[in-house]
Amino acid sequence: MGWRSDDIHMGMSGSSVGSDARVSRQKRGVGRGSLSRIIGYSYLLFGYFVLYLPIVLIAVYSFNSAERGTLWCGFTLRWYQELFTNHGLMTVTWHSFVLGFLAAGLATVLGTVIATAVFRYRFLARQALYNMSNVLILMPEIIVAVFLLLLYTIIDMSLGFWSLLIAHVALGVPFVTITVFGRVVVLDSNLIEAATDLGASDWIIWRYVLLPLLWPAIAVGWILSFTLSMDDFMVSYFVGGPNFNILPSKIYSMARFGVRPEINALCTLILLFAVIAILLSYYFLNRKVKVTKI
Repeated sequence: MGWRSDDIHMGMSGSSVGSDARVSRQKRGVGRGSLSRIIGYSYLLFGYFVLYLPIVLIAVYSFNSAERGTLWCGFTLRWYQELFTNHGLMTVTWHSFVLGFLAAGLATVLGTVIATAVFRYRFLARQALYNMSNVLILMPEIIVAVFLLLLYTIIDMSLGFWSLLIAHVALGVPFVTITVFGRVVVLDSNLIEAATDLGASDWIIWRYVLLPLLWPAIAVGWILSFTLSMDDFMVSYFVGGPNFNILPSKIYSMARFGVRPEINALCTLILLFAVIAILLSYYFLNRKVKVTKI
């Protein structure tokens, strides 16, 4: 039985209608996808604008010759010169850097030991030790500050350099532990097993196998700890003493009476240092490492 011409014509018409409908739906889908991308990019650009505009303004006004206000009066390096001749502010900056280097170093050592111990050994409260790092990261700083102040009061410890150092080490250890542990869990366990079978001691394994593989994460952990120490205000405000002042507390006390251009200059230099530290952390974290031959 043959097909009639009108049936064939109707079939072709139905096929063309279906094809047109699919094309129309695809066009609508593409249009909605483009609109969603535009909205998403606009929201992202707005978020970056709100976050980074104050930082850009601080850097710009550090070169403004006006002492007060937001009116641009010309380019100058005067405030950087006055910053470096302000002995009180430079002393506080030196305090912050010394404290940051020491706290970051101690936190890096402790955090690395905790991360490798949790990974390699089985001992009582092993999981609890690792979970404490997560809890300390999520815990509000005001609680940590009150706890440390109460602890120092109980043991009758005077507030100053040592109280700040202990507090900043306590803040940095969890971040180092999480960073190093995230690196050590992806290592090839056969390397450690092979070194053990060859008679290598724990120190030899750590020195020649683990350390070359972990040092990018260790470097990132140190940078994070140093940044936290330089940036911390809440805990430092509670446990800092009158004889040892650091930058966050000093800037806060100065800003209460108006933001001086020297503060803008100092913040710009710290921002530049932070950008360099971030770039170094990305470099160390993504760099490929080689295992040293024993």
